[in-house]
Amino acid sequence: MVSSEPLHCIFISVGSNINREKHIRSGLDAMHQAFGPMQLSAVYESESVGFKGSNFYNLVVQASTHLGVIEVVQILKQIERNNLRSHEGKKFSPRTLDLDLLLYDKLTTLSPVELPRGEIMYNAFVLKPLAEIAPLVIHPISGETYQTLWHKYDKSTQHLWPIDFIWSAVE
Repeated sequence: MVSSEPLHCIFISVGSNINREKHIRSGLDAMHQAFGPMQLSAVYESESVGFKGSNFYNLVVQASTHLGVIEVVQILKQIERNNLRSHEGKKFSPRTLDLDLLLYDKLTTLSPVELPRGEIMYNAFVLKPLAEIAPLVIHPISGETYQTLWHKYDKSTQHLWPIDFIWSAVE
């Protein structure tokens, strides 16, 4: 049966610095099951930001869904829990899997989550992969494309580099 609900374009930031490949693959598998076909950026390795810890793997995923914002966030939080992510510790700490809804269409809101997510503008590990898969999409607040925002970003503040990482929805 085809849903009568509109189809929404969502972008999700994916990160891990504990057993990185395992948890990234598990998260991608679960998101593919929840949302169907996805477009993925390259996977980047970067130093941890805000605390001393192991390097992170990060990427951004684009998907489509008929679900509302609250349902999408609930799915992402459940996938994190299924990957043993604890939300009890400090904000800046090691994590098995971090899934953050960055964009939901052109929606701007602070509740139930901040959209667009503020870290788009100040974390290279979010902005670069987002600019890679959505270069001409316009940030709903700044009015600039993600390609332009990445071009203007001070790349000396955070370093990241692409890694070889292969994931297939048929794995």
